[in-house]
Amino acid sequence: MAIQPIDLQTLFTQMDKVAKTQAAQREGFAMQQAIQGEEIQRKKEEYIQSVNQTQDMGEGTQKVKDKGDREQEGKRKKKENQQGQEKARDGNPEDEKTAASFFRHPFMGRNIDISL
Repeated sequence: MAIQPIDLQTLFTQMDKVAKTQAAQREGFAMQQAIQGEEIQRKKEEYIQSVNQTQDMGEGTQKVKDKGDREQEGKRKKKENQQGQEKARDGNPEDEKTAASFFRHPFMGRNIDISL
């Protein structure tokens, strides 16, 4: 089917509308990108200026201990040491000698330094 001259006249008269439509589509894409960029920037600035909830650091972090916590921890350690000493006393005498010599420095507590 061939194109008739009347069809060409109709097409040429509609070309400006086609060009306007295509230009509007191109501008529309650019506008959408600009709007999305502004939205992302606004959210980023809002996030920076807001107070954010802290994330759970897990078991690795230590909290600041107050005086009461330190006293309770000291009592607990003291009690554990006493229990450990009682267990050492209940053991064999040979084990005590080897344990005492292993954990004790040979010169510690035996000499007194009186130099000034």
